Formats: sequence, C-alpha cells, structure tokens
Amino acid sequence: MSDRADGFVRMRTLQIVVLAVFVVIAARLVYIQLIDDRYEKLAKGNTLRYEVLYPSRGEVYDRNGEYLVQSRECYDLMVVYREMDRGGFDTTLFCQVTGISREALVRELANARVRPRAPRMVMNYMSKEDKLRFDECNFSGFYTVYRTARQYPRKIGGNLLGYVGEVDADMIKRDPSYQAGEYIGISGVESAYEDVLRGKKGVKISEVDTHGAIKGSYMEGRFDSLPVPGKSIVCTIDARLQLFAEELMKGKVGAAVAIEPSTGEILMMVSSPTYDPDELVGRERGNHYMEMLYNKRRPLYNRAIRSPFPPGSTFKLVQGLIGMQEGVLVPSMRYPCHEGYQVGRLRVRCHSHASPLDLRFAVATSCNAYFCYVFRDILENPKYESVKDGFDVWREYVLSFGFGRKLDSDFLGEGNGYVPDRGFYDNSYRKSWNALTVLSLAIGQGELGCTPLQMANLAAIIANRGYYYIPHIVRSVEGQDSLDRRFYERHYTKVDSKYFEPIVQGMWQGVHEPGGTSQLAKLPGLDVCGKTGTAQNPRGQDHSTFLSFAPKDNPKIAISVYVENGGFGAATALPIASLIEELYLTDTITRPWLVEMVKQKQIYYPAYDK
Repeated sequence: MSDRADGFVRMRTLQIVVLAVFVVIAARLVYIQLIDDRYEKLAKGNTLRYEVLYPSRGEVYDRNGEYLVQSRECYDLMVVYREMDRGGFDTTLFCQVTGISREALVRELANARVRPRAPRMVMNYMSKEDKLRFDECNFSGFYTVYRTARQYPRKIGGNLLGYVGEVDADMIKRDPSYQAGEYIGISGVESAYEDVLRGKKGVKISEVDTHGAIKGSYMEGRFDSLPVPGKSIVCTIDARLQLFAEELMKGKVGAAVAIEPSTGEILMMVSSPTYDPDELVGRERGNHYMEMLYNKRRPLYNRAIRSPFPPGSTFKLVQGLIGMQEGVLVPSMRYPCHEGYQVGRLRVRCHSHASPLDLRFAVATSCNAYFCYVFRDILENPKYESVKDGFDVWREYVLSFGFGRKLDSDFLGEGNGYVPDRGFYDNSYRKSWNALTVLSLAIGQGELGCTPLQMANLAAIIANRGYYYIPHIVRSVEGQDSLDRRFYERHYTKVDSKYFEPIVQGMWQGVHEPGGTSQLAKLPGLDVCGKTGTAQNPRGQDHSTFLSFAPKDNPKIAISVYVENGGFGAATALPIASLIEELYLTDTITRPWLVEMVKQKQIYYPAYDK
C-alpha cells in the first residue's frame, strides 16, 4: 500500500512539473508573439532601411537683413557592408567619383565590417555634383543622406558666430536626441541658440531587397516624417561695422565691443585675432582646428567676453561716480597733482597737466592723483567704522555697474571678470591692510579684471546716465514675438542719475577742449564723449584702451576698445574706436589717413611671439 502511494505521489509530481514547464513555455510564446516586439524589429531590420532626414539649419542675418550664416546642400555617403557587391566592387572608380582616398575607403570599410548590417558613414560633406556622379554608378550597399553645411558669405565674426561640429559621447549622454555623426553648435551664436537653429529630424523607411536595392517606401510612407527646418535668427550685429572693425584690429591682440545704449543690442564684437569661419567647415576642419588650437595668439579664444583685463584709467569714471554718491566728492572740488600722488614712499605717477583741477578736468586729463584722493576718501569715510567697511561699500557699488560677475547676456562662455573682496586682502596681507595698500584700484590697476564687454557696458551706463540693458547678440527669432523679457528691463546702478552729468561733461571736455587726452576722437557735429586708459603691463608695453559714446545726448553707440601692448590709450585704442563710431554714425570715413595708420601699426607681443 505504501509503494502504491509513493508511486502515485511521484506520478502527480511529474505531471505537475510537466504542466508547469508547458505553462512557462506557452507564456513565453505568448509574450514573444503579442508583447515583446524585439524580434519583430529584428525581422523588419532585414528588409527595412531607416534613413534619418536631417533638417536645414536656421540661417543667421545681421540687423539689416544681410546674410551672416547660410546653409548649403551636401551629403553624407553611407554604406551597409552586408549589402555590398564585394566581388564586383570597383575601388578605383569609386575613389575617382567620390574623391575619397583609397586608404580612407579601406579604413572605413574595415570599420563597417564590424557591424555589417548597420549603416556606416564613409565620408561627409559630399557636394551635390559629386553626389549626382555617384548616383549614376549604382554602387550596391552605398547610399547618400542629405545634409546641410554652414557657409559664411562675409567671412566675419568667427568667435561671435561660432561653429558647428560633430557631437561626442558626452554630448549624446547629456541629450540622447542626438546620435553619433550628427552636428551641434559648439560655440558662439551657433551654440547659444542651438535649440532654435537645429530644427527637427524626420525619418524615411524604405523596403530593400537582399542586395540592398530599394523596392519602395514602407507602408506607402505611413510611418515617414518630414524634417522641420531650423528657425532663422536676426542678429543685432551690423555686418559692415563688424568687417571694418576686424580689419582695423587685424595684427593686434585684443577686443572691441560696441553697444546701442537704448536697447543693449551689440552692434559689433571683435576678438582679435579672429578666424575665417569657413575654415571650420568641411573635411579640412580638423586640420584647421588644430592649427588654431596651437596658435599662441589663440584665435579660438573670445577675448571680448572672457578676458579679465585691467581697465586702467577708464575705471576712474566709476570712482568719481561713487565718490559723489557717497558725499565725499563734489564736482567743483579741487586736488593738486605734481605729476603724481605721493604718501611717504608710495608714489603713483601721473603725466604733466594743469594743477589743481576739478572733477571734470580730472576726467578730461585722466589725472591719477585726483582719483587717488577720491578713492581714499571713499574708503576712509568717517561714517564707516573701518577702511574695510568702506571697502565693502565701494565693492557693492562696483558690482552694481556689472563688474565682477556675468552680465547674463545671451552669449555663452561669458566671463565674470574680477573684483577683489576684503577676504582676498585679508589672506594676502594677514588682515593688516589699509586704503594705501589697495590704492592701485583707484586707477583701475591692481587685482581688478574687466572684460571688454563689461567695459562697453560701462560706456552704455554712462551714456544712459545710470542704467543699462543686458547686452545681447540676437535681435529676433523667427516665429517669436519677442526675446526673453530680461533683455527689455533696465538695470540701475547704485549711483543716482544726477551724478552722471559731471562725468559726461568731463568725457566731452576730454575730446573737445585743450588738454584733453581724447582729442583725436573728435568728430564734427557729433559731440563725442571719450575716456582714454593706459593699463600697466608687467610683461611688455602697456595695454591701450578707450571708452566712448556718441552723441552726448540721445547716444546711438557706446564702445570699448582694448589692445594688448598697444601703449597709451590715445595711441592705439582711441583711433580704432573713433573710426568705428564715425562709420556707424555718418556712414562714411573722412580720415583715410587714420585708417591706414591703424592698419600699418605694428605691435610686438612678447607673450605670444617668442
């Protein structure tokens, strides 16, 4: 009885096991057939070809409707290794038709062989003419994909417009909507407005036979989608002004930025040396990029928005404004200058000019001594408990002018510049420092660092008598009624508007009255206001800078020019800025001799040319 019971149990166990196995198999079959579509996709992959349809990238215009960036037709040449007719493949003819070298073709086919069913790009930037010749040959396994490449009709604004390059693994990881072999804006406008310019990809699904020949559209195109072209952009840049400024800055190292004060629109932005943006398009792009990368003058580096230059004497304007707001300075106040400012062994030199002098004449003549007195009065103001407290107040004023931080423009890569805080000096001098320790800040030296964009913005602030609009490079985007609202808001400094008039008058005197350091900037009937700056440089000749706006009332342009190792502000930066202002305001140049002088000026750069 026990044996029969044991046999029965074993039989039932076996039946249950068999039933369970059957259920698992049946469930798996149901899942594969009805739920899991992987095998269906694999099966379709044998007969369907998915071709990505790339959109045309949005074009870029200048403020007057002139093309800055266009898209031209080109093609990627693709191969599916499994579909090649390897027995009858004519390598010599293929290379003649496409222009690819035999070595490159062999290399790419070897790479394609690793994944024989997957499309592999053999070459890019194939011209329309080469594509038509290729189509006539009917090379099995090969096909072309329509793309667009950038071209630059005026060949200007390399650093400003930026360039487009192939996505890398990190970019794909950050944004999976990109795939290997696709292109993305790397710098400048191309990068800042990538989401607008890129457009939306489409797809075309074709049925192919075992030889790779297309039999037709899958399901009559029911699952195809058309690409959506990128949106066009209108820049704030004046193309003619940009070209002229680049010509004037050629051979020099530095930057020039011009802003329309009433809007914050950037009229011109030059980083010198620059480059022809067409050099970063096409098959030679990699070679050109490496040449620029190893160029000691760094043409790929945008000095206009990134370099923290010492502002030099242009910063005296800020000192005067803070002094008046703090009540330690009135415009009529006079200070002596005997070719410098001296306290004990400390001496800040100055050039020869009349003495004593008031605020307006101090601005006009760029007196170092005057603004040393003002700076000390700000920091040693008796209403503050200590010089350090006075320094903190001074720093807050400076920050309100847009220094020491990004201006929040629409230009990626914008630098902060640098305005030291009390912690910096506490660490440097073991907390034992006073106004004389940091006196170099009075004349825009020491640890101060300001980008050319920030200095041009200072010119716009003074032109507007106390406020600015965030500088921006794009004026409008296709299909959008307006830009981000931040570009339409006024940003006020901590100095009341009434204190700006004496500074404006001093800048006007600097251009129009005897003794002024900016007299070469005078343009008849335009009431130009200007301020020269010479920034000390421990590695060679001093840097030359000039800050200006015009006309004095209802100004149309504010500009800053900075030339490394350019010497006195009036010697190099001023003529460049003045010529740019003249072209923009009068649509002509009446001083061709000055243009020639600027272009022929040779500057030695020990930091770059060794």
